[in-house]
Amino acid sequence: MRALRANTFGPPGDVLELVVTPSLQPGPGQAVVDVEAASLNFADILFCQGKYQVRPEPPFTPGLEVAGTVSAIGEDADSSLLGRRVVAMTVPPHGAFAEQAMVDAALAVTFPDSMPAVAATAMFVSYQTSWVALHARGRLADGETLLVHAGAGGVGSAAIQLGVAAGARVIATAGGADKVARCLALGAEIGIDYRHDDFVTIVNEATDGRGADVIYDPVGGEVFDRSRKCVAWEGRILIIGFASGTIPSAPMNHALVKNYSIIGVHWGGYGQRQPGIIQEAQNALADLHAEGAITPVVDGVVDLEGVVDGLDRLANRATTGRVVLQP
Repeated sequence: MRALRANTFGPPGDVLELVVTPSLQPGPGQAVVDVEAASLNFADILFCQGKYQVRPEPPFTPGLEVAGTVSAIGEDADSSLLGRRVVAMTVPPHGAFAEQAMVDAALAVTFPDSMPAVAATAMFVSYQTSWVALHARGRLADGETLLVHAGAGGVGSAAIQLGVAAGARVIATAGGADKVARCLALGAEIGIDYRHDDFVTIVNEATDGRGADVIYDPVGGEVFDRSRKCVAWEGRILIIGFASGTIPSAPMNHALVKNYSIIGVHWGGYGQRQPGIIQEAQNALADLHAEGAITPVVDGVVDLEGVVDGLDRLANRATTGRVVLQP
């Protein structure tokens, strides 16, 4: 099979080379996936550089998430997966930037033949994260107001679509007119350019002073601090991540007096603790996609030779959606 392999750590353009290697053989509990599509992530750049939280010894193939068909299973793996289409995180050192990838069979989730593999991989981590956040953790209800921060980003754009699909009134923040326009195109009722406008004032005015019932925050820092000023009574602030680089501290007396909840969302933890919820989310996402209620934003499809250029675009923030590999 063909694979992009790094023999040392460094920038993808310097260390990745296209090679021909033997077909993969699964170990106990593993499954080999014939790659139909694989999303490119900023984390793949860190993976090549040896700066990611998982750091395999070279040589290795990057590519953290994959969609494709299971072609081989190892001992102790679920035999019913053989021949099924699955989406999953890969097991290093056999990532998805190849014609075959290795996954943990127990953590692979199936998706229907009617769903294109490009859509399956483009929605996997970002839409799974947002579905779990809004439904399993935030209990978003029809008619509630949802404030999505960084709405033009990967998880933010997913949250906007899923919020609209759930019947919520969605308000989104983003930086710059183009990104605000993207939020509106995804279904947000109100788009706020946080570079020029105060989202606290706009949210409170739009809700007659009540505030947002659910706030989706992948930014942290000052965004979290100010979000506390426009969260509704019995509202929920969902902690997705800290893109700002600053982890905030919450004054508990304010949460008590205003009676709101601060809820952590660690999607990756469900794989070990509650794997069933990942399949539940995938089934729900497949249904919504089939209905046309959600559509992942794909900003280009590349082959193996184009992966480095795709990663360069990600590094330079030159993308407006997911870049997907089809080997």
